[in-house]
Amino acid sequence: MTRTVAFTKGHGTGNDFVILPDPDGELTLSNDQVAALTDRRFGIGGDGTLRVVRSTHLPEGAATADAEWFMDYRNADGSAAEMCGNGIRVFAKYLVESGLASIDEAPLRIGTRAGTKVLTRSALGFEVDLGLFAVDESGVLVRARGLDVARPGLGIDVGNPHVVVAIGATSELDALDLTVQPVLSPLPPHGANVEFVVPADPLVTGGVGAIRMRVFERGVGETLSCGTGVAASALAVRHWAGAAAPDEWIVDVPGGTLGVRIVDERDGSHVLLSGPATLVYSGEVALA
Repeated sequence: MTRTVAFTKGHGTGNDFVILPDPDGELTLSNDQVAALTDRRFGIGGDGTLRVVRSTHLPEGAATADAEWFMDYRNADGSAAEMCGNGIRVFAKYLVESGLASIDEAPLRIGTRAGTKVLTRSALGFEVDLGLFAVDESGVLVRARGLDVARPGLGIDVGNPHVVVAIGATSELDALDLTVQPVLSPLPPHGANVEFVVPADPLVTGGVGAIRMRVFERGVGETLSCGTGVAASALAVRHWAGAAAPDEWIVDVPGGTLGVRIVDERDGSHVLLSGPATLVYSGEVALA
């Protein structure tokens, strides 16, 4: 039986999503339905879906009871993901523009599978506190089409898993063929997004670090941007640079520019991500 549902298309630096309002948690999507919605030739097209649901209306929301709204993020293949740094800014934009939430009088709290995230407005658009992060130096080798040999990767967890690989030159970064999924050895238990980064020259200007990045997202493929991947990339380069590295970074991705800050909180160092969010158009779509 076919069902018609409302949607809005949005993106954050080209990382695009199909937003599905479902405040009372009545919409159940199969992996095939998510894949159909995000198909760029036969569907709306996107890197994933963002279901807008109240935390009280889905099981995962029990862990984020301090947030009225929960971002049910699914990758383009239908798999559920813990967190999406670009997606949560687009989610916040949708809530504010739809009159479902406010961000001007107090920070906006949004539930995710990686816990509650807090957003504020910023010069770039919205800033989200991704929370604590972890660096894993156990060692992963990354093979990718366009690299002559396997390269070591650094594991970074910012609520979801990443492996970051340093690339020596912009020309080498541009030559990567990310239509083919990079191979990780050993493969992390839950897979990982893989980021390839090139430091700017000079790396630091005016106390701000700068890098350029491309990403292969698990369950999606190469995307124009990955918010948590941007944060992970800045954290990795900061780690490699040592104690004198700055706490503020600018990261260029194919879809635009994002900002990263590392700040000290009572429970440890947090990483914050800032960038734009855009709502493109709205409509209705039939679900098979």
